[in-house]
Amino acid sequence: MPVNNRIADMKPEMAEWRQDIHAHPELAFEEHRTAKVVAAKLKEFGIEVHEGLAVTGVVGTLKGTGDGPAIAIRADMDALALQETTGLDYQSTHDGKMHACGHDGHTTMLLGAARYLAETRNFSGTVHFIFQPAEEGAGGAKVMMDEGLFEKFPVQAVYGLHNWPGLPTGQFSVRSGPVMAAADFFEITITGNGGHGAMPHLGHDPVIAASQIVTAVQTIVSRNVDPLEAGVISVTKIHGGDAMNVIPEKVELAGTARAFKSDVRDQIENGLNRIATNVAAAHNCVADVNYTRNYPATVNSVGETELAAAAAAAVVGAENVRRDLAPCMGSEDFAFMLEENPGCYVWMGNGHGEGGCFLHNPGYDFNDETLPVGASYWAKLIENLLPKAA
Repeated sequence: MPVNNRIADMKPEMAEWRQDIHAHPELAFEEHRTAKVVAAKLKEFGIEVHEGLAVTGVVGTLKGTGDGPAIAIRADMDALALQETTGLDYQSTHDGKMHACGHDGHTTMLLGAARYLAETRNFSGTVHFIFQPAEEGAGGAKVMMDEGLFEKFPVQAVYGLHNWPGLPTGQFSVRSGPVMAAADFFEITITGNGGHGAMPHLGHDPVIAASQIVTAVQTIVSRNVDPLEAGVISVTKIHGGDAMNVIPEKVELAGTARAFKSDVRDQIENGLNRIATNVAAAHNCVADVNYTRNYPATVNSVGETELAAAAAAAVVGAENVRRDLAPCMGSEDFAFMLEENPGCYVWMGNGHGEGGCFLHNPGYDFNDETLPVGASYWAKLIENLLPKAA
């Protein structure tokens, strides 16, 4: 596996950086320590540093040896509100917070690539290293963009990467088109007329209405959406009632909906409103639906996907660049960047076995063996996209 030799030599240092970040996880827009670490490293490497976009965002700008276009490569920095159970020497020192999605590794790989590219400058043009806060549900990418990210740092294309447990170390998954789903959230409040549990005929029971709504909304995907399209509706919260002998006044439902296409999102939103309103009315209750469109689908452009695949193949071999993995119904706010710029988001194998449990798990840990692989991919991508002038 032809990992860049200089980057391979950096592996012990990169592992130290990664484990330090892992031990000090910070949630969305609170990544103050992480941002300071990133900014200090970039300055140490001789890279121009811009701080403060989206509170804790950091952008490093590096110019090559000649004129050329600008390319952005991005890593996310935030952690999750989760209690770590790994028992590692570098386990989270902050109760209820941990790097359970590998953003500590993403940040470290981008720093490793930045260091190498600053040392060699074997490219022409400009690379912007985007260290983004608040990917985990808070839309940090959108906030950075709303605050002028691509006006201040215009680019020809933007690229992202995520570790993928279950995919062997030394493999990448690359595909054009949708790779991650849009993520929407909904809240439904059903209001009835509460009363005594022994005399339900004197009230209007929102529990019965809510129960039927939970079941009925599944027909949106199974009976309204084209069977060849993908959609998911999951009710993940049901809250109602305080006493065992009292029919409550209100029941609250909440959940998430996922799809790859905007028309499917429309069908889901319209269907939730229609079913909740009418099922509630059938039980003499009223339903109030709040539907929020959160992250759009992550959609890779064709040309940039092929360029990303070529860079990955140069690092791990063409046989280790998977083109057959199906898209995932999870979501990613890098999608906002891809709505504004062409680009590609790839998955990098995080391996099996110890440390390979899936993302958002309290026993998860990023695999440090992959650090040189990811950093080498970034370096090769930039050198391929911005070739040094003859």
